[in-house]
Amino acid sequence: MTSFRNRTGRIGAVTLAAGLVLSLASCSSSDPTAPPKADGGGDAVVVGSFAFPESEILGEIYAQALEAKGIDVTTKFNIGPRQQTIPALQDGSINLIPEYNGNLLAYYNPDYTERTTDEVNGALSDAVAKDKLRVLDSAEAEDKDAYVVTSETAAKGISSIGDLTKIEPFKLGANPQFGELGYGIPGLKSVYKVSDVDFVPIEDFGGPDTVKALVDDSVQVADIYTTSPALTAEKLVVLDDPENLISAQNITPLIADSVYSDEIASALDAVSAALTTDDLIALRDRVEGDEKASAATAAKDWLAEKGLD
Repeated sequence: MTSFRNRTGRIGAVTLAAGLVLSLASCSSSDPTAPPKADGGGDAVVVGSFAFPESEILGEIYAQALEAKGIDVTTKFNIGPRQQTIPALQDGSINLIPEYNGNLLAYYNPDYTERTTDEVNGALSDAVAKDKLRVLDSAEAEDKDAYVVTSETAAKGISSIGDLTKIEPFKLGANPQFGELGYGIPGLKSVYKVSDVDFVPIEDFGGPDTVKALVDDSVQVADIYTTSPALTAEKLVVLDDPENLISAQNITPLIADSVYSDEIASALDAVSAALTTDDLIALRDRVEGDEKASAATAAKDWLAEKGLD
């Protein structure tokens, strides 16, 4: 299939605003052989992403899944945080973006108390409707904070967060804010009764330094995101969270009402139905690891594997 997508570089806040007119103009096509426009009267569906590799991979998956249904798509990746992406959705410079349902709800309500996927999505639907946006079906896939141990520690009978009482006292490595966050040290104590913890702040938010500290046994537990390729590479174990201390962070399409159609929803719901956390780990490893595959290539191969191309 012919691709009608335009690729843009990293977009800062100023560039996003200044380039709006040009970017919207570039999304349209007068070619009579072009794929049909999305329902809702707009031009091409403009798929955005946050400014990190996983989001671009997901953006590519959404874009290519829609293209496979004959929908005209352009992309505008690496936009930035929600302070930029939500206004971009509101003003039409993008129409669709892969989101994380818990963090998106926190954007609208920082004091939210919902924890499970259903609870979060129930509150989220009403929250985004005020901005003429809607969320589609969430994937099983999640990228969220997790309490992680080595396979050696797990072999001591540690499979869930509550089991950490068996190895107290221990050192826990995480970003500095983790010492005060509700799902961090305070929640560990109040929800799971794990209190004899020596907190070790590490600045890289679950990155290589945190992983090294865990593997080297400088810390025995670490906060590492659930789609980190290091989980597989180092045979690390994500501890179960039966009390939902950490809220759901499912991959969820966020789309503007102006371009919504049942055809688009069906294509994206099929993506969500197929996408797992293990898939995200593998996709990230291809793009961020030694292979250095492009996000477009990784997305194309995943869609083909799932029969969605």
